[in-house]
Order: sequence, then C-alpha cells, then structure tokens
Amino acid sequence: MLTQERFEEIIRIVKRDGAATVPELAKVLKTSESTIRRDLVQLDRLGKVRKVHGGATAVRQLEPVQERNMQEKYSRNIEDKRTIAAYSATLVRPNDFIFLDAGSTTEQLASYLTEKNAVYVTNGITLAQKLAQRGLQTLLLAGRVKATTDAVIGTEAVASIQHYHFSKGFFGTNGITVEEGFTTPDIEEAMNKKAAMEHCHKCYVLADASKFEALSNVSFSPLSKAVIITAAQEELNIKPYKPHTEVIVL
Repeated sequence: MLTQERFEEIIRIVKRDGAATVPELAKVLKTSESTIRRDLVQLDRLGKVRKVHGGATAVRQLEPVQERNMQEKYSRNIEDKRTIAAYSATLVRPNDFIFLDAGSTTEQLASYLTEKNAVYVTNGITLAQKLAQRGLQTLLLAGRVKATTDAVIGTEAVASIQHYHFSKGFFGTNGITVEEGFTTPDIEEAMNKKAAMEHCHKCYVLADASKFEALSNVSFSPLSKAVIITAAQEELNIKPYKPHTEVIVL
C-alpha cells in the first residue's frame, strides 16, 4: 500500500469511529506500529487527524455553544436528564458532603435525592429551594446572582468554596470534547466549577448526548477530572472519550 493510500485509509477509519489506536490501525492496514506512528505525526501536521497518546482522534469543526436560559434548558432532552439524575442520586451515601452545581440536569437531582444524613452545598438558587423543601440539609453559596441560569457566581462564591472539602460533586456542562475537556459560556461560572472540582474527592459531570462534541467558550476542567454520566436517546459514540475518563452510559 502506498503512503497516500495509507493516509486516506487512516483518515477514513478515524472519521468513521471518532478515534483509533495505533495497534488497531496497524492490524487493519497490515503494517508496523512504528509506521502508523509516523503516519499520525504527518497527518496531525496536515490537520487531518489529531494525534493523541496511543492513537488519533477525528478533527472536528465545532461551533461555540450559545447560552440558553433555564426555561429553554429544561425543555431539552428532559427524559434523559431525569434518567441521569435518578442514577446520580443513588451515588450519595450517609455522611457525604455534596457539592451540586447549578444547571438544568443537576437541578433534576432534587426530585431523586433522599439521603437525609448528607449535607448539600450548591450555587443553584432554585436547586437550593427544592432541596430545602424536601427536608435535606442545604447550604447556598454567597455571591452574585446570574439571572439567566439562577446561579450564584463571582469571587465571593469562589472564596466560599475554598473553605469546603466535598466528598462528591455533581456538575453540569455546556460542552464536552476530548481536546478542550468540559466547557461553559461564562468565565465566572467556569471559575466556580473549577474551584469546586478542586475541592471534591470525586467529581461527576452529568451530561445528555447533546453536550458531546459541543464546544463552549471557556474550559473549566480536563476530562480526567470527572466521571461522565450520560444517557442517550440515540446511539452515542463514547470511544474517543474512554482513554481519558470513565463514561457511564445509562
């Protein structure tokens, strides 16, 4: 097989599957792994694939995610969000000290959380109200209120987080890509999420299928920092994400 033919086949496989490992490509193309590695270096330089440790991922042209208000977010993929929330609630144990990020998927947790021997800290105003109404021990961060997402954000909220050490944290995201990790449109919300993640022993990002391969303005964490919990109404290709983090598909 000529070099150009090999290049075209590598690009086709990576585009089709979203990602491919060096051993997989070497086996399919009946060549050595060292040859495949050299090919991936060249293809990465040409912008045809993105070379990563152990293989390559597809290059995608992504449009920034536009921020929606909470009413719009509630109406999107609501059944998947409820499925994700119901499973996530089972991860809470007695004596847990939990951080709950503001967001439409994390807010669904309020309907499923039952553990009263846990403490819940959140920057979501509506979420805090729902938790308190259910008789759960709830703390609301201090800070500036962002009207479009009902989130408490800003330097005061970040400063509050610094005093806490959470056993688990549940986070929302606007976009997930291998290259940029978890992203959100607002720099202050990104600062809140980043600070809270750094103070959590275990982090979970709750994301319906629409968040995958979507890119927003500000990265707040690499994929390796959190387990992704998702549900898909249609088949979701999680292969590109598996080398970077655990993905639970419900």
